[in-house]
Amino acid sequence: MTLPYDEARAIAELKAVTTATLTTILLKKGLRNVYLRGAMPLEPGQPRIVGRAFTLRFVPAREDLATPESWGSPISTRAAIEAMPEGVIAVVDAMGVTDAGIFGDILCARMQKRGIAALVTDGAVRDVAGVRGTRLPIWCAGVAAPASVAGLTFVNWQEPVACGGVAVYPDDLIVVDEDGAVLIPAKLVDEVVTEGIEQERLEGWIMSQVEAGHPLPGLYPSNAENKARYAAWKAENGF
Repeated sequence: MTLPYDEARAIAELKAVTTATLTTILLKKGLRNVYLRGAMPLEPGQPRIVGRAFTLRFVPAREDLATPESWGSPISTRAAIEAMPEGVIAVVDAMGVTDAGIFGDILCARMQKRGIAALVTDGAVRDVAGVRGTRLPIWCAGVAAPASVAGLTFVNWQEPVACGGVAVYPDDLIVVDEDGAVLIPAKLVDEVVTEGIEQERLEGWIMSQVEAGHPLPGLYPSNAENKARYAAWKAENGF
């Protein structure tokens, strides 16, 4: 598989770029709907994680399909987990349903064992004490005791999904941190990486100026004078 972006560079460099910065960069490119609503860290203090999206999709529960027996089907969450490559972020479209847990401790333990970078969903997880014990980084919309089949039917993996109101395609890039989860379309990744690093550098310089007592008008956003000062600072520091 050939990706339209440099995966190793993106993963390494985007660890230094916040999701807040990424939403601003993508907004300037005309993309407003990139923040996966409802997907927030289950545990505080999670590090920033970057990875390719591996998508999974649920639809509303149908009584003849959403049964405990379906867990042994060739089309099941269990089979999807075994298809996940190491390092991906599992992005699960649970339709925003938060009264049925899509994954519990056993499934999360298997994902952690397979080297999955994180789980991101607009749904809920269950067996939360055990899930926490797996140490799998999780961004979700809550916790619920009932199993997934109480409200959802699993239908497929690695196809376009709607997670948190965002269209997610396999191999789009996902970045998660304490502010939530943001999608970068695959074809824009390399340019967003470059612009993200520069934006973080600029904002770091602006923060240093604020701490030095400079007023915000003309500084943030920068006028011509401050743009020149920033350019001089970059040249002086070898950027």
